[in-house]
Amino acid sequence: MQKITTALLSLPLAWTTSALAENQWSYEGNTSPEHWGELSKQWFFCNKGMYQSPIDIRNPIAGNLPPLNFKFSTRAKSIINNGHTIQIAVEDGNSFMLDRQRWELKQFHFHTPSENHINGQSFPLEVHFVQANSDNELVVIAVMLVAGKANPALEMMLAALPQQQNQEKALNQPFSLESLFPQDKHYYRFSGSLTTPPCTEGVIWLVMKQPVEASETQLAHFAQALRHANNRPLQPLHGRQITQ
Repeated sequence: MQKITTALLSLPLAWTTSALAENQWSYEGNTSPEHWGELSKQWFFCNKGMYQSPIDIRNPIAGNLPPLNFKFSTRAKSIINNGHTIQIAVEDGNSFMLDRQRWELKQFHFHTPSENHINGQSFPLEVHFVQANSDNELVVIAVMLVAGKANPALEMMLAALPQQQNQEKALNQPFSLESLFPQDKHYYRFSGSLTTPPCTEGVIWLVMKQPVEASETQLAHFAQALRHANNRPLQPLHGRQITQ
């Protein structure tokens, strides 16, 4: 997997983002996904990349994937609605092993409706857990949410969400991720990209097979907070294999 240090530092959904970068792209009009590659030479992959995300997950092959083994507790540092997503930054110390490397959780954020599909099915909400290794390569663990029982983790986030966009609120409180992960930890794996500019490729995607539940009210509140859909359209596979 290629190193993506530059992409990590410029990732609009990551740690440090200038107001200018935030305003250069959107999900609507002349700065919508089909135009991202035209907005900056550095965003070449958005229009020309061959291994882009999201995708429709179909016909996976057996890959003998190892079980995911990670902690469910962390400390949330801040929450922000940056106009593109609702994002929670977390403290270091929450990591897992994959491909003989340690991956550290840096932040997680939401897309409504879901970006990835499973066998043609879209979901009302998708959460992306962004992990980085010592070389600043990325793994994204994606979890789908469906209507059902209220989700304790989402309730805490909605209660803390700033009233205005681009307003960051410090949290500094313990936070359990357990209710954002399914009990069944089986997943799909494929190589893809960031789903926002610069759309850099070389990202390992792990998409959980089983969704988790959130109440209709919680799902509606997320959609209302974002004010618009924030899902990039599906991208071609171009011969990529999906393993399970």
